[in-house]
Amino acid sequence: MTALRKNTQTTHEIELSGQLALLDLTGAMVLPAHDALLVADLHFEKGSSFARRGMMLPPYDTRETLVALSDAVSRFNPKTVIALGDSFHDIGGPDRLGAEERATLAEVQQGREWIWVTGNHDRILPESIGGQVVEEMALGSLTLRHEPAAGKRAEVAGHLHPVGKVVMRGRATRRRCFLTDGSRCVMPALGAYAGGLNACDAAFKPLFPDGFTAHLIGTERIFAIAKSMLCRD
Repeated sequence: MTALRKNTQTTHEIELSGQLALLDLTGAMVLPAHDALLVADLHFEKGSSFARRGMMLPPYDTRETLVALSDAVSRFNPKTVIALGDSFHDIGGPDRLGAEERATLAEVQQGREWIWVTGNHDRILPESIGGQVVEEMALGSLTLRHEPAAGKRAEVAGHLHPVGKVVMRGRATRRRCFLTDGSRCVMPALGAYAGGLNACDAAFKPLFPDGFTAHLIGTERIFAIAKSMLCRD
């Protein structure tokens, strides 16, 4: 097993189901005990998907997302990378990857185990993208899946793209965030065009009936914010 490098300048420590987890400014999570880096909701090729439907967006979202992904992988050098679903915006996304983006993806995969968890946008993934494809998996005490499952605990999931909004000194700030109650964590979307759902939305209530802490991703650090401090949009 390779030694995972901890970058204290960009990470925030939490305990998750009895394990140490490092939350990174990119929106990635590191589980040092497993030498693993987790990311969620990359939504590669969302821009090209919209363009096919006549909604023209700058076609650079995959490239920007790969920059963030590559940054996290290069800093932590994990043995394993696990993408928690909706890595591509639709099942045709892998075929629309440009040559440069395909080369970058292959480069970050090189020398490590790469696991794609399928999501609702990408239930089928081709062998051409490299790595292993699974529906969900266990990692120590945690279950890793795309959609969080109400009533179950000890999981890390994505799907909901949480963002937290706070108002301080008359100014509102809305940031991507990790939501956790110490057992479950819902990851922020890493994709450049992924968007976000306010953490006060009713969709999160069944997952965190006893409340949660929102770890908001700031410019230079991550801030732990109590649920009571969050505002609706």
